[in-house]
Amino acid sequence: MKVLIINSRQPIEGMSEGKLNEHVADTIREHLTGKGYEVRTTVIVEGYNIEQEVEKHLWADIIITQSPVYWFGNPWIYKKYVDEVFNAGLLKPRMVASDGRTRSDPIKQYGTGGLMQGKKYMLSLTWNAPKEAFDDPQQYLFQGKSVDEVFVFNTANYRFCGVEILPSFSCHDVLKQGVTEIDMQRLRLHLDEYVK
Repeated sequence: MKVLIINSRQPIEGMSEGKLNEHVADTIREHLTGKGYEVRTTVIVEGYNIEQEVEKHLWADIIITQSPVYWFGNPWIYKKYVDEVFNAGLLKPRMVASDGRTRSDPIKQYGTGGLMQGKKYMLSLTWNAPKEAFDDPQQYLFQGKSVDEVFVFNTANYRFCGVEILPSFSCHDVLKQGVTEIDMQRLRLHLDEYVK
């Protein structure tokens, strides 16, 4: 099994050094390497080659993004990475050929032109938001939405390319509680269940 881990940590002066997401990404890498998986990594903030990133996506069976949640989304460097890599994968059709629709076959649906069938994608996040903020219609901000529903803008990129979306993993309340060994054990169990 071949796994690509995309670490989208982004240090913010006075707020975050990015060490927490680095630790979680390292835990993912160590766990999967220990299971015999071949793992490649990209740390966006350290720079990347767009064509090499397209090739990494084509090489991988499973793609995992490790990301902090900044203002209810991924850091801007992740959006830049996605725009550059996915556009390159579209321009020379390797990741996606089209949006799926054709004039000759109007039944084909938008989002069905992906070329990456058979691959899987998992999103792993660190949140300040507590776990209780999700899946509860009585909660003010997300009004009953799950983490996966809140982050559909992220996973839709991969689904558009034909990739199967796995359930996400989250560490919650990290500004108050940090990431604990219990969180890392939950992560390992999540990987064992879904990354195969």
